[in-house]
Amino acid sequence: MLEFLTNRILPPDADPNDMIVRSKVGKRSGILGIFANLLLFASKIAVGTISGSVSITADAMNNLSDASSSIVTLVGFKLAERPADENHPYGHARFEYLSGLAVAAMIVVIGFELAKTSFDKILHPEQVLFSGALVVVLLLSIGVKLILAAVNGKLGKTIDSTTLLATATDSRNDCITTAAVLLSAVFAHLTQINVDGYAGFAVALFILYSGAIMAKDTISPLLGEAADPELQRAIITALRSHEKILGFHDLMVHDYGPGQRFASVHAEMDMREDPLLCHTIIDDVERYVLDQYGIHLVIHYDPIVTNDEELNRMRESVDKVLKSIDERISIHDFRMVRGDTHTNLIFDMIIPYELSDSRQQIKRQLDTAINLTDTKYYTVITFDTCGFNGEDIWETCN
Repeated sequence: MLEFLTNRILPPDADPNDMIVRSKVGKRSGILGIFANLLLFASKIAVGTISGSVSITADAMNNLSDASSSIVTLVGFKLAERPADENHPYGHARFEYLSGLAVAAMIVVIGFELAKTSFDKILHPEQVLFSGALVVVLLLSIGVKLILAAVNGKLGKTIDSTTLLATATDSRNDCITTAAVLLSAVFAHLTQINVDGYAGFAVALFILYSGAIMAKDTISPLLGEAADPELQRAIITALRSHEKILGFHDLMVHDYGPGQRFASVHAEMDMREDPLLCHTIIDDVERYVLDQYGIHLVIHYDPIVTNDEELNRMRESVDKVLKSIDERISIHDFRMVRGDTHTNLIFDMIIPYELSDSRQQIKRQLDTAINLTDTKYYTVITFDTCGFNGEDIWETCN
């Protein structure tokens, strides 16, 4: 069943990286979710009404919210596929994130309403009628939700969709909540102890929790979260594949939605290299990253001096002093400007976020150390944080 549904939504010969295919997968998954959840809602609302079980009714409302979520997902993928226009040159792919946020809001509202209803049932309990139909409907729901979780999870990973992965997580959570409802019904039938209101309240709390987590996951990319580490490493690997690129820094990735990612980075190359050769290498890397990962990369060329003995010596001295202060500190864009009375050492310093308030203290320590024997060096420092500065920097900054 899993393979059948997956292949129907995403044919084996389709390219998952193609934006048209991606949009079709999202819309087909949404249609599947609408149909399955409406079926479960109708079954549970009937059984819940007949049996008088608030927990089953709560679970039915959860399925109704899931059906609504699938509608929003369907609309979100449809809007996200709209091409760029004059007012939105980066496209409309962020509609997928907005649809996820709308889904989260709906889940929170429904969870709150169910919590109120369940609390009332705790204060004023009513007898729940146990039946074979109740057990069958709940077992059917668990089976359907397991299939939906597996299908959306596999599709979400294949097309790299946070919306489908969130839907898969929601379906998995539904299996847990429905199992709790079933166990409470069986427990009440065997012991004559009515825990229906408590089970419904627990389900409502779980729905609220799931909605909050989903909201967090969808708001984060809208606020400008850090790029996926695997994506960062892919760009870094492309840069390191050319021996002429001696270093890199200030890698920034801007996410305008799936398939609409833009990035920029500074690449350091020996100033003695032919500028035309450097330009060709940069073009090659930019095209490679676009072809392989769909990222529009812009590389800023930084020519650096490599054959100045004094500059190299002072860079090593500065680096050694900073490492003695904190191993996570590093530098780049190191330049030397000589004058009649002193020499300026100009560079960028990368520091962990928690050291941001210690910038002047670090500078004073560095100035004191490098001028113990010679007072002609002045430091001109631009402070950077770890977020945009290379794979090795990200690993040591945390």
